[in-house]
Amino acid sequence: MPENERVMIVTGASSGIGHALALEGARDGYRIVAIARRAERLEELARSIRGAGGMCATLAGDVVTRDMPARIVDAALQAFGRIDVIVNNAGTGAYGELLEQSDAAIEAQWQLHVAAPLRIARAALAQLELRRGQLVFLGSGIARVPLPRYGAYALGKAAIRAAATQLRRELRSRGIAVTYVDPGLVATEFHRTIGIVRPNEMAAATPERVARAILRGIGRRRPVVSAVGWQTAATVVGESFGSLADRAIVAAFTPRRAHAKPIDQPEEAKTEEPARLAPFERALEPVARRMERVKLSPTFLREALVLGATLELNDLAMRWAGMPNKNERAAMREALDALASGGYLQALAEETWRVVRAAD
Repeated sequence: MPENERVMIVTGASSGIGHALALEGARDGYRIVAIARRAERLEELARSIRGAGGMCATLAGDVVTRDMPARIVDAALQAFGRIDVIVNNAGTGAYGELLEQSDAAIEAQWQLHVAAPLRIARAALAQLELRRGQLVFLGSGIARVPLPRYGAYALGKAAIRAAATQLRRELRSRGIAVTYVDPGLVATEFHRTIGIVRPNEMAAATPERVARAILRGIGRRRPVVSAVGWQTAATVVGESFGSLADRAIVAAFTPRRAHAKPIDQPEEAKTEEPARLAPFERALEPVARRMERVKLSPTFLREALVLGATLELNDLAMRWAGMPNKNERAAMREALDALASGGYLQALAEETWRVVRAAD
């Protein structure tokens, strides 16, 4: 393969920045390995790239599953025989105040934004060293200026920012470049997915603009890419003010839920609010008595339903009961099966599920 036909792995390639980067990268001559959970979207992406004369391999799966890093590396090597660039783009937020989020919600953010990218980097390290390759990590302005009610998302992004700096210094002698990207506010599915309203007063960049900035940064092996310079500058200023900026940040940037009702909503409309819980309760109704007997709280399961998270039976049962007995484990299994039947979970393996719908 000619040296200019380099291979780029892009996670979270089914939408937003990842989707745009895969398309733009293919136009620049990269062979693309597109990773995401939504197989049908990956196939559409691959058809677009191939239709334009590019080359694209796809792998559907969740980057947080433990076998995924090895599968990603194998997919790239089988398709194209090398790995030059890995863009760790997959991510999502989770609305809520930090101390109101469950351990499961916090852990899900850590696994997605920090642990999974590091596992992928570790799995591909030998190939990247062989090609004097590059690691790219997508960050956020929230890493510098945490905003209220973004929960553990801010923690995850701050951690991956620090990790990118650390890896840049550790891997320099091995010929591997490391790039941290601050994308700014981008017009993607991010806000809608976590159920909040994107602030209209701030102009959002297109995913294509951010993708082109990332590609320029990759080409120049830059340590930091600020896709929207003025937004990065604003976060630097906000960070420098420290606690003096707290009141202004809370007033201006606390997100609101997309389904929030107007203040002048009539009382009769407010009485409809409890109906939001009905689908979740209905899903668990077949196992409600069993859950009651073992004291498995619906609230525990509700908090575990973090969109995009992977749930493993043993892990969840231990978080609930410490050392679950056979009866408790069976009850947990029945509850998870009920949630899968209700459309909240998608089975990945015999005792592993992905959360595809948050609790109502």
